[in-house]
Amino acid sequence: MNSRKRHTKFHIWVLFAALGSMTFVITTVLSQQSSAWPQWGHDQQHTGTVNVAGQNLNKILANIVYDPFVEQEKAPENGDGDLLIHYQTPLVDGNDVYMEFKTGTYTSITTWETQTWNEKKLSWRGNHLVEQWSFQTNWKPVPFNPAGPSWEPVFHAALAGDSVYVPGAGGTVYKLNKSDGSVAAQYNPFDPGLASGMFLTGPITADSSGNIYFDTIKLNMSNPWGNDVSNSWLVKITASGAISLAQFKNIMVGELGPNDPCEVGFSTPPPWPPTPTSVAPTRDCGTVRPGINVAPAVGPDGTIYTIARNHFVTRYGYVVAVNPDLTPKWTTSMHGILNDGCNVQIPPNGTPGGCSVGATTGVAPDTNSLPSGRVLDDSTSSPVVAPDGSVFYGSYSRYNYAQGHLLRFSSTGQFLNSYIFGWDDTPAIRTHGSTYSIVTKDNHYGGVGSYCNDPNVCPPDRTASNPGYPEAYFVTSLSPSLGVEWMFQNTNTLSCTRNPDNSITCVSDHPNGFEWCVNAPAIDSNGVTYANSEDGNLFAINSDGTLKQKIFQQLAIGAAYTPASIGGDGKLYSQNDGHLYVVGK
Repeated sequence: MNSRKRHTKFHIWVLFAALGSMTFVITTVLSQQSSAWPQWGHDQQHTGTVNVAGQNLNKILANIVYDPFVEQEKAPENGDGDLLIHYQTPLVDGNDVYMEFKTGTYTSITTWETQTWNEKKLSWRGNHLVEQWSFQTNWKPVPFNPAGPSWEPVFHAALAGDSVYVPGAGGTVYKLNKSDGSVAAQYNPFDPGLASGMFLTGPITADSSGNIYFDTIKLNMSNPWGNDVSNSWLVKITASGAISLAQFKNIMVGELGPNDPCEVGFSTPPPWPPTPTSVAPTRDCGTVRPGINVAPAVGPDGTIYTIARNHFVTRYGYVVAVNPDLTPKWTTSMHGILNDGCNVQIPPNGTPGGCSVGATTGVAPDTNSLPSGRVLDDSTSSPVVAPDGSVFYGSYSRYNYAQGHLLRFSSTGQFLNSYIFGWDDTPAIRTHGSTYSIVTKDNHYGGVGSYCNDPNVCPPDRTASNPGYPEAYFVTSLSPSLGVEWMFQNTNTLSCTRNPDNSITCVSDHPNGFEWCVNAPAIDSNGVTYANSEDGNLFAINSDGTLKQKIFQQLAIGAAYTPASIGGDGKLYSQNDGHLYVVGK
């Protein structure tokens, strides 16, 4: 998030009240070996890695607008000039590209459902991407909520076999023929009488056998975010069309119930905690349900992983493992698993940006208890299954400059360790030799206080006197135990604009560089990572952390977090400001 984007989100949030290195056998999954890019994170485990080499970033091969409402969406009356929208990964299958396109009418950020979502098939014809067909779906996102989904949720299809699976209204899914976009089937897992308030909430995932998985939620539409949810489900549809589903409350083990007390942040003015012995206020937790925008992951053994939370609180999130028959396997809570708050990731107690005098080292300032990996509905973080069975999830935390944490869990659900960035991030996995690395964006945000929005208590800077110094923006490679292997920093200070005559004009106005706006990077067979930055460049970063190449597309300050993908011929697909860019040689 750039500083303007952060300020929007932080005002909203204020209202919202070790294992060492190891060796392992790398499991081969058919979908991982495919040169196509059929879904979020490339494959069922969301590794973000393809077995072809990316082309050189020599020129822009295509520039296609898929969101015609960008200027309206960025208008100040809709926020603060930022593009608070998540978009689909460009899906690639041979010579064909599948992408979301928006039509309809845009009215405001609070009524995003007036828009219409379409899935289009584009094919390369010579040097041009040419539309082959367009399918208009009746899918709508969950409604806007200033304290919940305040960024437009993601619409996300998936490819499996000869079909394209597209989200539909009421928790349904359309199965389209790739060849002509015709409807082969519409699957409705629910009684038609349940359609009101029912939503498919995130990307569809396809496994190597052609089964698809997705999360759904039924909201009480009289007050969707103020009233408890009616219910929620994990849905599985086989390649032959057999439907099975399970309620979240039945696939989870040990979660808190709707009327249990859950802690929320202090409502008194900071510094926090108010006293060294203060106890955070509580409220009813609400029923467990999926996080919005989460794509389930599927391990090599068929275990399904998804992310859940209690409806009314963000500090009670869960990693949920489910057997292939949708019976519960294990559930791990992310509440209170961290210990790096006061006096650790922020300045010392009693100093600017620090907790109040006498606060216990390690606690979260806003609750005075051990910090939690929080699940926000504006994130697209989805679970990633590593080759050794570890599960990674990018959670949110406010007290460390809103950087969140990347959390690692064992294959049996034990919390192992964390890294100090995870916000809105699905990292990629780079295998090499008998081990692997996790590649993640790693933004050390500036322009925001350490743990609160009061500039007198939490000055919006990162000076040499605090542990977070300095503001800087990296792509970072981590070992399986989350130790840093290398960090590539974006040191560009230039904001550039591509003019109508294709010339580029630049001004130096970002002394600390630009944040990485990718939420799911892509890695090729040579271990090269591709990630887009808010400075408008697509970067290619070598497996040792050195810069291979970059290419300027268009400045994307305040643009939504967007994923990258790689085609079977090595072309690179990225997004800026509602434009699909294709780059290659």
